[in-house]
Amino acid sequence: MAGRRSLGRRFGWLWGAYAVSTAGTWLAFDAFALLAVLVLDAGPTQVSLLAAVGPAVGAAVSVPLGPWVEVRRKRPVMIATDLVRCAALLSIPVAFALGRLGFGQLLLVSVAVAAADITFNAAAGAFLKELVPRRDLLVANGRFEATSWTASMVGPPLGGAAIGLFGPVTTVVADAVSYLLSAFGLRAMGGEEKHPVPPATGEARPRAGDLLDGWRYILADPALRPLFFNTVLANSLIMAASPPLMVLMIHDLRFAPWQYALAFAVPCTGGLLGSRLAPRLVTRFGRHRVMLSAGVLRACWSLGLAFVGPGTAGLALVMVVEFGLITCCAVFNPVFATYRLDRTPADRVTRTLSAWSATGKATTAAVTALWGLLAHLTGPRTAIALAGVLLLVTPVLLPRPDHAPDTGPEPTPLTLKDGA
Repeated sequence: MAGRRSLGRRFGWLWGAYAVSTAGTWLAFDAFALLAVLVLDAGPTQVSLLAAVGPAVGAAVSVPLGPWVEVRRKRPVMIATDLVRCAALLSIPVAFALGRLGFGQLLLVSVAVAAADITFNAAAGAFLKELVPRRDLLVANGRFEATSWTASMVGPPLGGAAIGLFGPVTTVVADAVSYLLSAFGLRAMGGEEKHPVPPATGEARPRAGDLLDGWRYILADPALRPLFFNTVLANSLIMAASPPLMVLMIHDLRFAPWQYALAFAVPCTGGLLGSRLAPRLVTRFGRHRVMLSAGVLRACWSLGLAFVGPGTAGLALVMVVEFGLITCCAVFNPVFATYRLDRTPADRVTRTLSAWSATGKATTAAVTALWGLLAHLTGPRTAIALAGVLLLVTPVLLPRPDHAPDTGPEPTPLTLKDGA
């Protein structure tokens, strides 16, 4: 079957590197917030500031790196960003051991990790497009999606247990080590990567105007433009409802923390289901129809969270809603990622993905902060309901069928010592 097809030894190394770093990330889920509360006795304002400002500033820092990475080999950039994340994270346990850990350091590390995340993902998208034949891009993205949902399902509970047993910086150390192992895995891939062809201007050095080139390309493309606004708005609204939902469940409805964790861990099985279904659905119904259907369906679930009540029935409602939402997202995400790569020329992939990711992180941070204020003024249930209602509008931004990309020829793979 397509989902089990071998994509080559080098893709196996890339997938393994992604798996280990993703496992580390989810193991350390909310680690900075926990450190701020447990070690620095931070209040809600500081925790919200850490959650919003770090990713937003990191997104801004990453913007100039997109054009710079575009004209360089991608694998060394990916290895370098892994090492940057490892070093930044390791500074936290060192400072903790010396009794010098402060809120400012957590904020700076959050910025550095966010900027490195965006840069790594942009370089990895361009690298994947050249490494894997076009016909296998959906299978590859489906495997990454399944790996991500598996890690999100088992990582946070294990991380919480590790913090309870070994202390508050344990998961930060594990996350740092995961990036080091990822860098080793990328280095072990071997093979030769062609130096990217300079842009049409003939200049290998990025110019000041190139900083906006990713956004210019997205906004000029009739299919990517609506998809860009759809994904940015939908993802930010989905994430913005999470803090009010946590307050509603734990504070207002008196669910235990383990029940809250269970309500989101169990539905992650929908991520595995959706990511495995995506290639089969595309084969049967076509890429654009699947992307449009999953994009519509993922917008229909979140409103149900506004009606959660106490007890077993309330917990079951959250699980059902989250399972439906996650399954639809897991179908949509790999199809969307493949569509975006297919639509973007090879010499624009890095800056386009950088612009996309930076906008997404900054928007999510801003909308999450706004929804926190809204929940404070109107109550968490009202904030959740408003996010759900607005989500119902986002499918109008999905690209129409006449904007589906041409199939075109397969991209020419990289020249590799061991073959693609």
